[in-house]
Amino acid sequence: MTTLTPPRSERRFSTRWLLYIPLLLAALFYLIPLYLMLSTGFKSFAEVDLQTMWRLPSGLHVENFTAAFQQLAPALWNSIRLVIPAAFISSMLGSLNGFVLARWKFRGADFIFPFLLFGMFIPYQSVLIPLVEFMRDINLYGGVPGLVLTHVIYGIPITTLTFRNYYATVPKELVESARIDGAGLLETYWYILLPISIPSFVVVLIWQFTAAWNDFLFAVVLTSPANWPITVALNNMAGSQIIEWNVQMAGAFLAAVPTLLVYIFLGRYFLRGLMAGALKG
Repeated sequence: MTTLTPPRSERRFSTRWLLYIPLLLAALFYLIPLYLMLSTGFKSFAEVDLQTMWRLPSGLHVENFTAAFQQLAPALWNSIRLVIPAAFISSMLGSLNGFVLARWKFRGADFIFPFLLFGMFIPYQSVLIPLVEFMRDINLYGGVPGLVLTHVIYGIPITTLTFRNYYATVPKELVESARIDGAGLLETYWYILLPISIPSFVVVLIWQFTAAWNDFLFAVVLTSPANWPITVALNNMAGSQIIEWNVQMAGAFLAAVPTLLVYIFLGRYFLRGLMAGALKG
């Protein structure tokens, strides 16, 4: 007596749903803070209570977001002034470093690369005092340019690692053919490797944008109140006696919108960059 087995396509479909269940549960778990943030942000001040925090608001109080934006607008501009140069400069420096370390075998390269990566593991707290003294010596303490310089330097190890591993996957024949045609080291980088490294640029730009936008420790230590980015300004929205949690949550959502938009619209390119070899090797 023979037993009928379901076709392979049906078994694959049922197995795929078993994989989707934990992913769906994880997504719901991570979306819970976003739900609380939005539901509280749309509530009136009288509705904000620990006993009713899971309930939907009785109405959409958009004035909470208006009040939060008015308070955070100067800091929002400071964050934009921070993340754009910090992300682009650290990405370009990482690309140049990665190209040199991947394609130019010079004496000491095997020592410089791991020594450079060591910077990824230095805790921020351990360098705060010398960093403040250094920024004061070069007259960059208290402003946005000093914070940009800090994120550029701290971003060089991860961007160098990303580009170095990506350039290592490029066929040697492509680089050798450029040398045969008379291209120098910088010309090979500019005309051959730079145009094909867009996937890695997407990865490091998103990474550096997120790291600089969400930074709080360096921002609160190195900048003055007039130059605070949005993370520090959001922390100081709380009053000394009464905290308007609805306005606070509305401000938190406004502060999170840029990074949410980046991952919503560029998330697929981020994954393609990873799959293209940006973090392999």
